[in-house]
Amino acid sequence: MKAGRAAPKKAKAKKPAAERATPAKTGAKKSAPKRSAAKKAVAKKAAEKIAAPPRHQRVALTKEEGVIAAAPARAITTRADSMLDTLGLTNVELSLALVGDETIADLNQRFRKKAKATDVLSFPLHSVDAGSIVAAAQAGPVVHLGDVIISVPTATRQAKERSRAVLDEMTTLVAHGLLHLLGFDHRNDAEEREMEAFARVLEAAALAKKPLWFRLVPND
Repeated sequence: MKAGRAAPKKAKAKKPAAERATPAKTGAKKSAPKRSAAKKAVAKKAAEKIAAPPRHQRVALTKEEGVIAAAPARAITTRADSMLDTLGLTNVELSLALVGDETIADLNQRFRKKAKATDVLSFPLHSVDAGSIVAAAQAGPVVHLGDVIISVPTATRQAKERSRAVLDEMTTLVAHGLLHLLGFDHRNDAEEREMEAFARVLEAAALAKKPLWFRLVPND
């Protein structure tokens, strides 16, 4: 009988403690789903990244032996890819060649009848404007834009003259060459101003740590 009477007392003594502990436990339970949701979000993002099909290589780089080290070559490829992102050109390919003065002088003579080295040459595959290229890229298979060829020695000399990094000078040349592939030109002052404005945006996009976006509008 004594044991029977003792049991209710112990239960009553614990009950207020349990009631007092309830808010703390409830608070812990409220924060737990937040941590769980965050973990689920991270896991979902990781799973999507793994499951997503790899994007095709948009910038195909070739370089003459000895003209440039591997690290800056990779860096300029990354910057060219950022420019394509900025333009919204996902379904395209760009050929980028880094060569010496002799090679670019030969190309300049053959295709432009100028017997000298230059900084950049562009060979577009399409004689249409940027809007038509965007429309084609959105509608069908991968669109190859053409070739941009840069003389690394000429870019190096120009960078020294302008007191800037060689990689930054090459970035300017990539932007200039890419715009030629998209139908831009500088045959008069108005065209030159337009092209320079677009080139500055592309250079900024290539250097930006966060994505910078603007879009070329496809033709109807």
